[in-house]
Amino acid sequence: MVTLDLRHVASPAVRDLLHLLNHPDFDRAQQQIEHLGGCTEPVRLTGHTAAVDTSTGEVLRSYTSSEEPTGSLLTACGNRRSSRCPACSRLYAADTYHLIRAGLSGGKTVPDTVRTHPRVFTTLTAPSFGPVHNRPTTPSGDVRPCRCRKLHEPTDPLLGTPLNPATYDYAGAVLLNAHASVLWARFTTYLRREIAARLNLTQKAARTVLRVSFAKVAEYQKRGLVHFHAVIRLDGPDGNTTPPPPHATVSVLTDAIRAAAPRARITVVSDAVGERELGWGQQLDVRQIATFGTDTELTDQAVAAYVAKYATKSTDASGALDRALFCRPCQGRGATLLPRGTPLACTACDGTGQARPLPRLAVARHVRQMIRTCWELGKLPEFADLKLWKWAHMLGFRGHFSTKSRSYSTTLGALRAARRVWRTEQACAHAGLPESGPATTLVVGHWDYLGSGYSPGAALLAAHVRHRKELERQLAAEGGF
Repeated sequence: MVTLDLRHVASPAVRDLLHLLNHPDFDRAQQQIEHLGGCTEPVRLTGHTAAVDTSTGEVLRSYTSSEEPTGSLLTACGNRRSSRCPACSRLYAADTYHLIRAGLSGGKTVPDTVRTHPRVFTTLTAPSFGPVHNRPTTPSGDVRPCRCRKLHEPTDPLLGTPLNPATYDYAGAVLLNAHASVLWARFTTYLRREIAARLNLTQKAARTVLRVSFAKVAEYQKRGLVHFHAVIRLDGPDGNTTPPPPHATVSVLTDAIRAAAPRARITVVSDAVGERELGWGQQLDVRQIATFGTDTELTDQAVAAYVAKYATKSTDASGALDRALFCRPCQGRGATLLPRGTPLACTACDGTGQARPLPRLAVARHVRQMIRTCWELGKLPEFADLKLWKWAHMLGFRGHFSTKSRSYSTTLGALRAARRVWRTEQACAHAGLPESGPATTLVVGHWDYLGSGYSPGAALLAAHVRHRKELERQLAAEGGF
């Protein structure tokens, strides 16, 4: 028998992993991590639960967290950001894909006839606030030199940054991000008006014969500005279950979008920045979604995959932060909370409430200046309602990344509820509970939040699970399975 002296193992994570490997219930600990799919920061819970037969009062099965090797139950964090948790973000992306796809092809309570409704894929971009480094192309697709006379590589960190930071309109850029959601709301209002005008109907009459449905996702450009990708569809008055009138065509929808986008404007007045009129940029892309398209056409599946990808990207493209800059000790400015109200470790201070100097943030100079602009504008009373200090890590954007109209398709809540029902049925079958399951079985319990994250050794196991699953996905994509 070989005895290993753990005192000679340098890494604390390796020592903790060896302790975990030697635990009598290591298989159960590994099973929990496998079940989470390699979640990077799971939630640890303590408590108990019991399954009771409602007809007899008999306790069919009981469970307490003390039965686990670590003394706690691990549950997935559920974070949608791929930069925070790749495992949970993939599940969020999959749900978003099915939500978007259902609104295009049917399914998930949406009738298949929705395929015949006029629908387009629209991109609303931000205007220019000053020239930036880019990779312009010729009509044939060849890359031309930037204004700085250099040919930038696709991974060049200069892409999207101002050619002259001293003259770049940082205040306008931050205010555009802060008002992006309001601009979208105004765009949809003008869109309905433009559609009604093209059908020679009043707005009231138009609402009785058709409805505009949409699903959109926000994406950050390299210059740190938000633009929206949206699926826009025309339905009958009852939503996706009824078709719109025959004269409400894709051409009508396209023309209305092109007319409505320039009309969506917001005027901002401030002594510090003057009077600004904010609106969408001139680059507007509207493309019809084909039911069964060629390789050059947008199809249901391609659009759904595209939207789902950006629903989890957050600020990745701009190089901004994925956590709030302040925590609770910082006077409540931008408090970032984990489940059960436990404050997250602050990324801008040491927990004392004293802000970390901006130059120490691990971001590019352009992003740092946008964050600084959020702080400076956030101090002004006229911008207090924008809470720019709270959303500085998002460069001022304070809206939801993925939204949809009520009648577009199913909801993320409905998809998650169906998954919970399926998992409950699987758990009942595994525990040997009656086949009727939830109909005659009542599950009662009490749970408390203990913390988040793994022990150092368990974190190594989770990293291995993530790596293995990523290899499996790559092999599957290449046809290896």
